[in-house]
Amino acid sequence: MKNLILFKNSPKLIATATVCGPKESRGNLGAFVDKKISDDYNDEKTFELAERKMLSYVVKKAIEKGGLKSQDINAYIGGDLLNQIISSSFCAREFNFPFLGVYSACSTMVESMIVASCMVDAGYMKNVVCATGSHFSTAERQYRYPLEQGTTRPAQSQWTVTGAGANLISLNGSGVCLKSAMFGKVVDYGVSDTNNMGAAMAPAAADTLLNFFEESEKSPSDYDLILTGDLGALGSRLLKMLMNKTNYSIDKNHIDCGEMIYNLEEKEFQGGSGAGCSAVVFNSYVYKMMLLKKYRSVLFLTTGALLSTTSSQQGETVPGIAHLIELAI
Repeated sequence: MKNLILFKNSPKLIATATVCGPKESRGNLGAFVDKKISDDYNDEKTFELAERKMLSYVVKKAIEKGGLKSQDINAYIGGDLLNQIISSSFCAREFNFPFLGVYSACSTMVESMIVASCMVDAGYMKNVVCATGSHFSTAERQYRYPLEQGTTRPAQSQWTVTGAGANLISLNGSGVCLKSAMFGKVVDYGVSDTNNMGAAMAPAAADTLLNFFEESEKSPSDYDLILTGDLGALGSRLLKMLMNKTNYSIDKNHIDCGEMIYNLEEKEFQGGSGAGCSAVVFNSYVYKMMLLKKYRSVLFLTTGALLSTTSSQQGETVPGIAHLIELAI
């Protein structure tokens, strides 16, 4: 049974919006984001409220940049890393259009885009906003350690991005075409280190890529960029190793969002992570490069580690998943 989704009516990504924190603003892609916040609290009382405010900003900004109004939007699809995706669902209270909350950890951006594209391509909806985000301080204290503890980070760890990204998918207007997509399967190679997200997610990314190439009868050379998010430096190397064991080497045109977002500093170790990482990188730099036709064909593949605090405390391994969408200009 084939899992490849082909979009027949060419839904388009007509606008994007991004916001990121002070650390991310100083990174490689800071010049491409719409808004840089100067304080991790984002002028709010808690980090959770700061995260929610970022999501609200990108949803509104994407609609504005798409030349639409709130009443033109049929749905907001998105999620985040917090329990019960409270950042996204509480953000949705501000808007008078339907909300569909989705969750697949750091792969939530592409999952949202696929669901939106299917709805628009089928004619059920005209304009859909997709948005995801994360915050270092909310994610770290939920999944790992109390921030006040000052625990030393291991070398295999990544740094959760403080940021959010949104895009607007529609049948009308001009922009980047959404060509096809594939939902990933849950893959588990037995990694139990909750700090080593790259190793946990790389097998899922390889599985989705391999299935996509075989079902689509395309090859890595058909794409200017194969963008994953967010395996980090270690996970990116592992993905390349796994793909080199197949007929589909991605060595020449693959890069990972986690490797791109920060300047190379020791304290980030393997780079960025979090649902906001791929959302910021793709919806800022990569989308703008596609509009400039620097990249004409892109595979965007986001990866998620499907763990929880409960599963980790009970000694479970970390399953991974990866969703893929194909874009062209």
